[in-house]
Amino acid sequence: MRRLPPLHALRAFEAAARHLHFSKAAEELNLTPTAVSHQVRHLEDILGVTLFHRYPRPVRLSPEGETLYPVLREALDRVAAAVEDISAVRLDRPLTVSVTMAFASRWLTPRLPSLRAETGLAFAIEAEDRPVDLHASDVDIAIRYSEAPGQGAEWVRLFDDRIVPVCAPPLLQGRSPDLDPGEIAGLPLIHYRWKSKSKDAPSWERWFARAAQGLPGKPAVQTFSEEVHAIDAAVAGQGVVLASEVLVSDLLARGELIRVSQITLPGLAFWGVFLSSNPRAGELKLFMDWMRKQK
Repeated sequence: MRRLPPLHALRAFEAAARHLHFSKAAEELNLTPTAVSHQVRHLEDILGVTLFHRYPRPVRLSPEGETLYPVLREALDRVAAAVEDISAVRLDRPLTVSVTMAFASRWLTPRLPSLRAETGLAFAIEAEDRPVDLHASDVDIAIRYSEAPGQGAEWVRLFDDRIVPVCAPPLLQGRSPDLDPGEIAGLPLIHYRWKSKSKDAPSWERWFARAAQGLPGKPAVQTFSEEVHAIDAAVAGQGVVLASEVLVSDLLARGELIRVSQITLPGLAFWGVFLSSNPRAGELKLFMDWMRKQK
């Protein structure tokens, strides 16, 4: 096993030796001159030698410092070059975005041409509903639907959402789209199982309670495991679904779906989740700025 002094002490010595000036080394390392001096003293204590002659000023390297400095500088230069090479390879690939299947299908994919044109970036889209480990994957940013930020990464709020009851126009058979709860209960209802076990997950029971009316009798409810399939069923005229307003915004704009009530349920928020250490910070900002403009 290699027995090496702490890296921060080695970096402080290398910078001070290169500048032959503790204040300039401190400015480079974003430290105070006192902190640099303490780290160099700590390294000297570990090695049992004096690395600088501090008086009379200006400082100069001792014979031991002259021996250590060129070796340490070459080692740090090689590490920096290797990191730059690795980062360059990473930056050559498309920006990898993890999204849920519903978000990919109903929101992101139709907007990809605009996204590429406005940002000039290439994208690789990974659509899956399972959580992604940003530390153990090539994913640069995950778009997630959540009430509050999680742990272990940077979370940027992109836009909020609400849950709205929608159906295909033919299902209404010419009736006004502003239905009362009793009329909606008389239509086929579509439900999908939220992956989250939150008590605030959207359901017809919660919607009818918000409408100040209990769920009448035992209405016909068709259940799907995936939100995207529930929306597809509504588009096909199979019933009314409680859907994310964000995900059905294009369908509403095209008239393929219509809202059947002004009563809504609170939704969650869409977040951009990424690692602060990701070297593609500029590209991530471009992507998130573009997303915010779409809402």
